[in-house]
Amino acid sequence: MTTYFSYPSTELQQELRRIANALVAPGKGILAADESTGTMGKRLTSVGQENTEDNRRNFRELLFSCDEARMSKAISGVILFHETLYQKDSAGVPLVNLIKEKGIIPGIKVDAGVKDLFGSEDECTTQGLDNLDQRCKQYKADGCDFAKWRCVLKIGENTPSYQAIMENANVLARYASICQAAGIVPIVEPEVLCDGTHDLDRCQKVTETVLAAVYKALNDHHVFLEGSLLKCNMVTPGQAAPVQATPEQVGLATVTALSRTLPPAVPGVVFLSGGQSEQQATENLNAINQCTAAAKPWRLSFSFGRALQASALKAWSGTNVKAGQEELLGRAEANSLASQGKYGGGVAGAAGAESQFVKAHAY
Repeated sequence: MTTYFSYPSTELQQELRRIANALVAPGKGILAADESTGTMGKRLTSVGQENTEDNRRNFRELLFSCDEARMSKAISGVILFHETLYQKDSAGVPLVNLIKEKGIIPGIKVDAGVKDLFGSEDECTTQGLDNLDQRCKQYKADGCDFAKWRCVLKIGENTPSYQAIMENANVLARYASICQAAGIVPIVEPEVLCDGTHDLDRCQKVTETVLAAVYKALNDHHVFLEGSLLKCNMVTPGQAAPVQATPEQVGLATVTALSRTLPPAVPGVVFLSGGQSEQQATENLNAINQCTAAAKPWRLSFSFGRALQASALKAWSGTNVKAGQEELLGRAEANSLASQGKYGGGVAGAAGAESQFVKAHAY
């Protein structure tokens, strides 16, 4: 293996580092609003709204036009779907401008969804590398400073397999290197799904194995770790496990897994909610940040979709913009506190206790 390779230029390193650190600034996390047209349609249908471009825009306009002072204190970035990046609000203002005006960083989902791995036990990889370099250059020109790419690993009797772990690790590494070449910070997302009956210990071991493979691949591809972020699952038992875990147990297992696999050079982790209820996700994030069992050289924050939007969507239901915005801001502020280990409860939410679990969830 050759050890002759080039680091990014000093200027590019500085740009990537600046963006990555801004995304995990103390007390701030990411709003994931990158649901595909089909997934957004299911959400809209749940509150009696048709899946039209206008309705998708209306709900996202609600999210992005929240009170600037409150939103900018809790939200550092927003992940957009391609359609949303080029939409305008009801007054003709580009939605991306609503985000930028608040000092919030726009990002973009760049993967093209999962595909079956031939010969595997219902495992998958993620497609979208074709022309990714060209798309990243265009997205950067259009105002996006970071990107997200999701890979999925499933826990079963024989899974995740070596094939699935290595394939997804290498896809994530190739994606990350392409993003960085275009001046875009890659959020690397290897999600170990919570589907199944596995216990906390099994999830921790799988998560450690997956993360170790991902960071070996990132090293092989010479990814600049200081200009990247990790988005991963919290370590939890499967949704159908007979014994669930307390927030303290989730916190310990998650911090332990990270301490064994995640290089200190990475500025931070923005956890996905993985089908937890809004309240569960906040409590577990808080416990992760309160855990003192191992050193935590990274910021440990959030990149929630359903766990930030569920109550807002329910309160809005197509007409009540103000109620929807209040729900989003309240939950964002709760997660801001949790990302600092300071959440003390008291934020119920219109759908706060409702499970957001969707079997084999796809975006």
